[in-house]
Amino acid sequence: MDRLKTIVKALDDKRAEDIDVLDISELTSLGDYFVICSCNSNVQVRACADEAEEKMKEIGFAPVHVEGYRGGSWILLDFNDIIVHVMDKQTREFYSLERLWDDAKKLDIEIE
Repeated sequence: MDRLKTIVKALDDKRAEDIDVLDISELTSLGDYFVICSCNSNVQVRACADEAEEKMKEIGFAPVHVEGYRGGSWILLDFNDIIVHVMDKQTREFYSLERLWDDAKKLDIEIE
């Protein structure tokens, strides 16, 4: 849970919106959690992804894979069991991951 809090706080610090945490552990072997958020611009998408990556590195967890950084409308950070999707609003609306994973349990992560 501490790693999820670290990610959610990092995204919140950069003003990401509609941050959702989905427990996908019983639905797939891709990972245990999806963290999904929306941003207002490609610049903000990159800033949020950078902040999440930096804060996770500070506690000893580097992503095993990063995808989409160059395009900037959807950056995926793969921390093995936690997969972070940082998207601009239009991309998030179009792909609607929450709808695709509607069987996943939505978690409420409290940050200080």
